[in-house]
Amino acid sequence: MKNRLWGKRVLAIMATATLALPLIAGCTASENTDNEQRVLRVATLWGGQDDSYFRQQFTDAFELTHKNVTVEIVPAVDQGSMYGFGNSEQANEMPDTMESLKKIMTGDNPVDVVVADTATIKSLIQENMVKQLDPLMQEDKFDTSDIVPSVLEGIKDLGDQNIYALTPTFSSSALFYNKGMFEKAGVEPPTDNMTWDDIFNLATRLTKGEGKDHVFGMSFSTYNGGSPYYSMQQYYNSLQLKVFDDKAEKMTVDSPQWEKVWSTVSKLAIDKVIPKGDEPQDQQTEGRYNPVQGDLFLSGKTAMAIGDYNYINQLIDANKNADKMKDFTKIDWDVVTPPVHPEAPEVGGNIYLSSLMAINSSAQNPDDAWELIKYMNSEDWAKIKARSSYELVSRKSFIKPKDGLDYNIQAFYTLKPVPPTNTNLDKMYQKMPGLWQVSDKGMEYFNQVLENKKTPKEALGEWAAKGNEMLAKLKKDPKATFQ
Repeated sequence: MKNRLWGKRVLAIMATATLALPLIAGCTASENTDNEQRVLRVATLWGGQDDSYFRQQFTDAFELTHKNVTVEIVPAVDQGSMYGFGNSEQANEMPDTMESLKKIMTGDNPVDVVVADTATIKSLIQENMVKQLDPLMQEDKFDTSDIVPSVLEGIKDLGDQNIYALTPTFSSSALFYNKGMFEKAGVEPPTDNMTWDDIFNLATRLTKGEGKDHVFGMSFSTYNGGSPYYSMQQYYNSLQLKVFDDKAEKMTVDSPQWEKVWSTVSKLAIDKVIPKGDEPQDQQTEGRYNPVQGDLFLSGKTAMAIGDYNYINQLIDANKNADKMKDFTKIDWDVVTPPVHPEAPEVGGNIYLSSLMAINSSAQNPDDAWELIKYMNSEDWAKIKARSSYELVSRKSFIKPKDGLDYNIQAFYTLKPVPPTNTNLDKMYQKMPGLWQVSDKGMEYFNQVLENKKTPKEALGEWAAKGNEMLAKLKKDPKATFQ
């Protein structure tokens, strides 16, 4: 879990599609007419010797159209420093990304632009370390009418309805469904803005079969994984439930809301409406590799599944090559918005704003910093980036279905992102590595519910008690770990 979450932060910036770099004719971005060569320092949370992916995505086209500006990429944490991490002899500590970022934002040679995620940007806003962009946008008449409303609202939520950053791209998920399965079952397919209870009711009606012929009504993921303990975060994220309080001093799982979540999800798993995690994996047939092995949706093992935007590529590729795969039939599919809770009907979908761009309050070159942000969020740049297979551009005019298909593309950007609740969480995990084990401990108790050994209320109560013991130990010794 720990590595997965740290990896997500790195991948959110680094693992993106390579961007073609054509010269943009008639580019509207302003260029300085003097011959002065200037350096624009751009901070990322993580980086290394090879920053080509980041440059290809964000800065190469800008440098081509702004001849007097040289972009310097400055990572807050050098990935090379992670070599040897965890070696008990060296007793290395996980780098504190926020403190490292603050160091390069201050001092004699501060960076000009910061590219980071929502939690980081919100922390910087709270500490007055980034500039408000509204005055600059008004002065240059920067048009936001074409920016996806949910993205813009998510940005405003970070700064008390003021804009401190803009993002040219975002990632998202939606609920994929198999149209053929619904038609065969005589059940109306899902629609946008359905509640979780609505979707679970549909899923129950679509569940059928036994053994290897069993078909789940839905899955929190497109792939057949382990216990739904982690994947069910899709269900409760928008409720903003916390495992422990903001100071990591007391567990908060012994509550009616947590009990409802565990009761709902465990019953669905026990009734085989969703994968329980102990189902046998698909085996290779006749010694041949099965390209859809382990993919619940492509293999027809689930009627609905929550998937990322880039999952569309896999569906398109599979359908195009259906005649090459034994026992595979083309899937007639579509998407709707992820389910919502009545308490938060406009929030959900795992929308990630991981490439927010802000101007350092101490920037040495604030003018070029604004030029970069303005250019990266322009129509010209969105037109090129819209070809990306992995992320959506923030300007909705350039968000189109792939490959000439007709599907509900709006499902990926209708809902608002979940606002960060505790911006110090990453820092606490860095200071107390054993804190991950407090969260992980919950899976042990949740699995006991799946095995009918405990009720959700009993399991959550025991997790709370055990977790409080672990938190008390961590308070005394932040470097403590648990068996």
